[in-house]
Amino acid sequence: MVPARNEAPRLPETLSALVTLPAVQHVVVVDDGSMDNTSEVAAAFGAEVVRLPPRRRGDKGRALLSGIVHARRHNPDAVLLADADLGASAARLRPLLDGLYGAPVAVAAFPPAEGAGFGLVKRLARCEISRRTGFAPREPLSGQRALLAGALDLLPGLAPGFGVEVGMTLDLLAAGIQPLEIPLPLSHRPTGRGPSGFAHRARQGLDVLRALQGSRIPW
Repeated sequence: MVPARNEAPRLPETLSALVTLPAVQHVVVVDDGSMDNTSEVAAAFGAEVVRLPPRRRGDKGRALLSGIVHARRHNPDAVLLADADLGASAARLRPLLDGLYGAPVAVAAFPPAEGAGFGLVKRLARCEISRRTGFAPREPLSGQRALLAGALDLLPGLAPGFGVEVGMTLDLLAAGIQPLEIPLPLSHRPTGRGPSGFAHRARQGLDVLRALQGSRIPW
């Protein structure tokens, strides 16, 4: 299941890689109010497309929730969540699905990215999750996750925006599930250290704070 907003240029490479994974039987792309032809590109690759109404800004949490609802209609044993900008590296997600033999949830840990930010939001998320639960995730913000259907059933909902992964991790830990983190050689489009990159991380930080405040595990 792939949430996507204005990802038409990168989406073909990502979908081409995902369909090579032996366990992937159906692909759902959630078009989160794109202004480009993301939906048409996804449909051309045979994906089921869920189109959400346009908004000034996307909402990854909303997109993920809509995609999971549609994916569950196919009664899958597991759902693989993947970001649209992974490109060819999406073919390296297979260990996440293999990891489900040892844990109900597996999360990909990225290698250090060149030109990325300073890691402030990631450290905030890691420290707060660790302080509340004792589990210090290496990649608290990773959107590359595989979940058995039973683990999905335990989620009370999904946090909005870019706080969705932090909220999901806290909800899983509250239900007694510790995600298995697997280091993988993945790459995606870095946000960089320019004005747009800092604006993105500021919004991400606010969403993470909201997810932390709304968690069933208190401050």
